[in-house]
Amino acid sequence: MLLDLRPEQPPTLNNFVIAANSELVQRLRSLGDARSFEALYLWGPQACGKSHLLAATAELARRKRPVVTLRGAETGAELTLSPGSLLVIDDVQQLAAEAQVALFRAFNAARFLGLALLLAGTEPPLRLELREDLRTRIGQTLIYEIQSLSEEQKASALLRHALERGMLIDSSVLQYLLRHGRRDLSSLMALLDSLDRASLEQKRPPTVPLLRELMQTSLALDKDLDPP
Repeated sequence: MLLDLRPEQPPTLNNFVIAANSELVQRLRSLGDARSFEALYLWGPQACGKSHLLAATAELARRKRPVVTLRGAETGAELTLSPGSLLVIDDVQQLAAEAQVALFRAFNAARFLGLALLLAGTEPPLRLELREDLRTRIGQTLIYEIQSLSEEQKASALLRHALERGMLIDSSVLQYLLRHGRRDLSSLMALLDSLDRASLEQKRPPTVPLLRELMQTSLALDKDLDPP
């Protein structure tokens, strides 16, 4: 049985389930324009879709402008940015001291270089454990809290995803997946994809018993991979 739980589709703004985040997604689309010099900060808990949105926006913007994408923990003391660039940093709460200085300098240079900034973290600006001047600059950006999906919206998105794959599944499968799967939609969709593959390989319908077997096998593999 194949247990590749990675999402098959690359993240785009089109395959993000917008729900109550329509204004945010529209703002992100505007960053694809080389004439946009806005600074945005997105925040929300882990697995709320931040990384999906950042990756999708970066890919869209690359068609028209230089893009630099970084993770907070991997950001160094120097940021090499050309005029008109879009700087994307995920998990800013993990920025080291020298990286915080580099990002503060990027804010100062943004007006002169025509930079746009897209940042994301797990907390609102006031609760970020960063140097005060940087936290103040982040607090002056356009700030969006990513709104989570309701259970009904997740079920609707999963059903649409299943239909796009040609899967015919009972509502009980979706309910079991929502009750026992991970909370983020990308993981749920990846598990649904794995259910589809297992169904085809074993020539069994995509039912709750098959999904239960798949999840138990995946859990056993995760435990085997855990360090002692």
